[in-house]
Amino acid sequence: MPPRRGRDILIPMNAWVYLGLAIVLEITGTFLLKLSHGFERWHWGALSIACYTACFWVLAPAMKVLPVGVAYAIWAGVGIVAAAAIGVFAFDEKLGAIQYLCIALVLIGAVGLRITTRA
Repeated sequence: MPPRRGRDILIPMNAWVYLGLAIVLEITGTFLLKLSHGFERWHWGALSIACYTACFWVLAPAMKVLPVGVAYAIWAGVGIVAAAAIGVFAFDEKLGAIQYLCIALVLIGAVGLRITTRA
């Protein structure tokens, strides 16, 4: 059955767009949380909270269409990979070979879920 357009019905492609936006907001919130230095720099902390709040506002419509386990796993998995990359490149954090392998497995799982999910 093709997706229908309507006020209460989300088109499946839009669900993926909402999920992508939620991921960007989550990653941004995490980056800002790091910049807040444990909320000692309150303005970064406040922006972080705003990003996380917005993240959940746009994640909710995606979960109307996508299976909750798939949406959450992709959201969390891509966020984990991005947070690790930001840590390495922006904050000069060091990771070991096994840690990179584990992060790669998370990314493979997220991509696999996206490829195999029809919604």
